[in-house]
Amino acid sequence: MDVKTNAADIYRQTRSAEKKWANNKSSPFAVFMSSSTDPWQPLEKKYRVTRAILSAMLDGPPDRLILQTHSVMARDDLPLISELARICELRVHISIESDRDSLPGLPSPPSSVAARIDLLAKFSQAGINSVACVSPLFPIRDPETFFFKLAKAGAAAVVVDHFIGGDGTVDGSRTRKTRLPSAMAAVDPASVGLSYRDYIVGIAGAYLPVGVSAAGFAGKYSACRTSVKNLGQ
Repeated sequence: MDVKTNAADIYRQTRSAEKKWANNKSSPFAVFMSSSTDPWQPLEKKYRVTRAILSAMLDGPPDRLILQTHSVMARDDLPLISELARICELRVHISIESDRDSLPGLPSPPSSVAARIDLLAKFSQAGINSVACVSPLFPIRDPETFFFKLAKAGAAAVVVDHFIGGDGTVDGSRTRKTRLPSAMAAVDPASVGLSYRDYIVGIAGAYLPVGVSAAGFAGKYSACRTSVKNLGQ
């Protein structure tokens, strides 16, 4: 396996030019870690590539940094992330696809739902802008309780992203070639349709500001319809 252990050096070498290019276009120099590969994979325990990149950013931060993960390993780098949050615009996205730990026939994620909600709470308590990403949206057993828990954990917002329109194809054709749709349908046949996303967005909006798919990942949310302070205990 090819591990890019020199990623931090590459960032240092290219950061000034990339920032200049973006700023010349009146755009922030933004880094998204990561839309496709989790920054905290199991190999991170050995190689610490993500930690090295974050450390390099302390000396030359991007204007905007988004860190997305579904692994509680991110907690190991909370001190670094807290430092970066003081010198650049930073969001942490915690992927929590559902209130179910797994779907039939699919591998379980590296961290349980409860552990990821706890991670969300820890980042929020540290004063970090933390967003729950229901991506890809799986069937949710109890949506009201699920979004209540995300709100009480301190999520600043929630992103809801269905595989239709969220996998890079308009109709979800890329995902339809995988086992995910059949696994979703085995639990709730309605969940494979885009109307299910809209149904879930409607519930989520009572608890948190909601962003949908790409707009949500970019930080664009609708207003929450209820104050978290009024949600009860």
